[in-house]
Amino acid sequence: MLNTNELGRLSGTTVYGSDGEKIGRAGQAYLDDQTSEPEWVTVNTGLFGTNESFVPLRDADLSEEGLRVAYTKDRVKDAPNVDPENGHLDESEEHRLFEHYGLTSISSAVNQESAGESGPQVAAGGDAAVVGRDTSGPTTDDAMTRSEEQLQVGTQTREAGRARLRKYVVTEQQSVTVPVTREEVSIEREPIIDANVGQAMDGPAISEEEHEVVLHEEQPVVQKEAVPVERVRLGMEQVTDEETVTEQVRQERIEADGPGLTDDARN
Repeated sequence: MLNTNELGRLSGTTVYGSDGEKIGRAGQAYLDDQTSEPEWVTVNTGLFGTNESFVPLRDADLSEEGLRVAYTKDRVKDAPNVDPENGHLDESEEHRLFEHYGLTSISSAVNQESAGESGPQVAAGGDAAVVGRDTSGPTTDDAMTRSEEQLQVGTQTREAGRARLRKYVVTEQQSVTVPVTREEVSIEREPIIDANVGQAMDGPAISEEEHEVVLHEEQPVVQKEAVPVERVRLGMEQVTDEETVTEQVRQERIEADGPGLTDDARN
């Protein structure tokens, strides 16, 4: 059987059966009411450690490799279902466990039956202190520990939305003024002088003639060309805001009661 000095190493330790097969991990140790020595330990078994079975600590051996108990894995897994959340074993529950493990006596069992005491109580997860002991018990000290919950607030990044760039085509009209030129006909007359009399007398005296000139004009010609005008991209910047987180927290309060205490000492 283990002693109370070894409880600090017990919680979470791998438990092996008498055949060397791994059973699970040690949970809570239960102490004898009379001797305050470790008497039972719960073992987390089943898939993901969802079940707890009680195992006697008699003839158990705690080493660096783990806790080896005196029973096989099958015997431990088939143990009677006792709710460890109660923090205490009553006589009927303990007797059922005695019968399952073939125990006719454990040192605490004889004392409890003769004195009419209740069964073992649980030791807090690997500590030597006992949960639920009365104030006069041998394992208590002269002080209480007051605890409280504190908020631990952090941040995590999550997707808040998505922004996209989309390019599409629209058609609009544009007007551009373009200068154009054209040829027009005008009549020019010149008198007969010595310089042109020869040209004037060349040909028949009286005749019919027709002269023709070709007129020209400019007209607008439109061509379209796609040219790049700018580059557009999405940019991101971080903006810091503040948000208030509200949550309920529990706090333990300790008050004193007794004769001779002032009002300040009571609260």
